[in-house]
Amino acid sequence: MSDKLITAAQSKEFDINRCLVFSNDEKTKADISPLITDLYYYEDVLSPTLKVEVLFADTGTVEKDGDLKTVMDALQLVGTERAELEITDPNDEKISVTLYSDAIAPVSKESRKSLISIPFVSKESIMNYKTAVNFRMDGKISDHITRILKKTLKVSGKKKLDIETTENTLNHIGNNMRPFATILQLARKSVPQTPNAKGNTAGFFFFETSEGYKFKSVEGLLSENEPGGGKKKYKSFVYNDTPDGRGTTVPREYNGKILEYDVLTPAGSVQSKLQIGTYSTRTILFDPFNCYYEVITPNVREGKGEEKTLQKAGKNLPKYNKEFNIEGRNQDYSRTQYMIIDRGTLPTGDSKGQITKSTEQNFDPKNILNQSSMRYNQFFSTQVEITITGDFSLHAGDYIYVDSPETSSKDVKDMDSQFGGFYVIGSLCHYISPRSGGYTKLVLCRDSIGRKGSPIPA
Repeated sequence: MSDKLITAAQSKEFDINRCLVFSNDEKTKADISPLITDLYYYEDVLSPTLKVEVLFADTGTVEKDGDLKTVMDALQLVGTERAELEITDPNDEKISVTLYSDAIAPVSKESRKSLISIPFVSKESIMNYKTAVNFRMDGKISDHITRILKKTLKVSGKKKLDIETTENTLNHIGNNMRPFATILQLARKSVPQTPNAKGNTAGFFFFETSEGYKFKSVEGLLSENEPGGGKKKYKSFVYNDTPDGRGTTVPREYNGKILEYDVLTPAGSVQSKLQIGTYSTRTILFDPFNCYYEVITPNVREGKGEEKTLQKAGKNLPKYNKEFNIEGRNQDYSRTQYMIIDRGTLPTGDSKGQITKSTEQNFDPKNILNQSSMRYNQFFSTQVEITITGDFSLHAGDYIYVDSPETSSKDVKDMDSQFGGFYVIGSLCHYISPRSGGYTKLVLCRDSIGRKGSPIPA
């Protein structure tokens, strides 16, 4: 990551170096970068593909058969056209990706020009609908993810695969499901390799950035430490009252100024949070092998060690009024889900070995299902939306530090103790326009409240 400061004064120094679009017959190509009026680049931890939307004025600028034609006519745009895109920010951070058109949408048409909108997606996003997972997979779930990406989606060596190793194993048959759907299904059943994770936390995210595909646990994203040890590198931004918006008074410990700042309420009301079981979900288990029936109600607010196990970006999980606690075993819950225990399914080994393992559980819902459901909901329980001058070194899933002044304090150096501190980039949008320059809008997520840590990386 670059430590240079990007200011709003540099917002017009963004470059669309290349947006080379090829016709499907590969006979004609056109660089539409000079024609682009607006470009939106998206990444999201909830999306298995990145997306770029390009809006351009289609005039007669493409030479074909000795004549100048529009891009639509010259390339015969219908969808799936390959495009090579390269954009650069003022700190020479580049995003270089190869994408494919997902639709051709004329916005307006005049006698001499048309305004065209084209959403571009990754190759695997389109291939996802032309193939299926139709084989058996045994072993660690993280190995299944790698196999699906390489064998089914044929991810090329140019794209990096950042796959976090899972603690648990799962024997699984694809049943002709789409690759992305299979991966997202397996992500909910994955346990990270962190101390005391089993029984306390679960759940992974699968998403794409310009750097490649990532399969990351909720705990891994929220942790201050890298998987191999050492502290994560991160950038820090501050929201202050500099009138000209140029960030000239940003303290040295921050990388830049926040131009717009807003605290969101992602899960809505308390009632909606209870409805999705953010902090207490009851699971009813039934074992058809021996007709065993069990009700479990883990609750991260019980104070029995679960909260200490969780990696929290903020200081503490939200605390709600004790008046609404319901006493008694398995009584305090706000959502119920049902699960049949998977016993004796897909055992490994020869016939004798499979008979021996016929009573073993293939998947442990008691220690995984509830934990992943609650952890996903907790991840989005606190959200902040900020806008900064465009910074292409940032990606979905990155760790980031945000500060804003404490509104009740007379000292401008006092920072917000509730919403300041560490966050994970849940989604981002890089926007480039020849008219207004370049900006990055970030939706930052975390599971907790309370400022901790420092804007300066250790």
